[in-house]
Amino acid sequence: MKAYIIIYKIITMKRALFILLCIAAPLATVAQDLERTYQPNEPEIGIFERLDQYVPLDIELINEIGQRVTLEQLVNKPTVIALVYYRCPGICSPFMESMAEVVSRSDMTIGKEYQILSISFDPREGPELARTNRNNYHHLINKEIDPTGWQFFVADSANAKRVTEAVGFKYKRTGFDFLHTSAMIFITNDGKITRYLHGTYFLPIDLKMAVIETAEGKSGPSLSRVLSYCYTFDPAGQQYVLNITKVAGTLILFFALVILLFLVLMPKKRTT
Repeated sequence: MKAYIIIYKIITMKRALFILLCIAAPLATVAQDLERTYQPNEPEIGIFERLDQYVPLDIELINEIGQRVTLEQLVNKPTVIALVYYRCPGICSPFMESMAEVVSRSDMTIGKEYQILSISFDPREGPELARTNRNNYHHLINKEIDPTGWQFFVADSANAKRVTEAVGFKYKRTGFDFLHTSAMIFITNDGKITRYLHGTYFLPIDLKMAVIETAEGKSGPSLSRVLSYCYTFDPAGQQYVLNITKVAGTLILFFALVILLFLVLMPKKRTT
């Protein structure tokens, strides 16, 4: 009887090890994908979160009338930094349109409870482009707002580099354009990064929670972090697409782990 029990345990352990080996490869692949997606030192396109780190407030920007201002002069409430370039033929337009939409739908008052700073990371762009974009996107907001609640800026190459590096914004130049992703990046009055809302679609509740927690100095990942794992930016199409491989691999891994745990932990049948 004891010999039978020992043999049964050995078989069960071998079965579990076999299943574990079967899922080891996809597990390693997913881990590598996650590391590649969120590793700050990886020289790829993306936004690598710098939660609880600080954006230097002495960074200089140029407003739509050509005046130089520092972030310290601007940041006096929960602030969204939106990195774009105004001649972008791809993701920047839907990104800023979505910001205009969520500002319209939100019950929070832009300019009073929070503000948005759109900053061009392309040093070739000048104040006139900032002014044109300010007018265009302010007109998309279907309620009265304080115009200073959403301001538009350009920057020289040194300051553009400082702000993109501070928030973990990685992009790649291709000819006259850039490949990049998008996110609303929230900072406190003293420049601490508290939240990233990735992508090109935002819910009013996400905006509200991010603003409230930023006002309290709290930081943390949002649901959009999970969504950004499921969706990958396609440089060719300049849009986010569902990453079938990642999603399917994650689901397969999950069910394989459930089966493994069931086989290892299920009650043993008593022999008579």
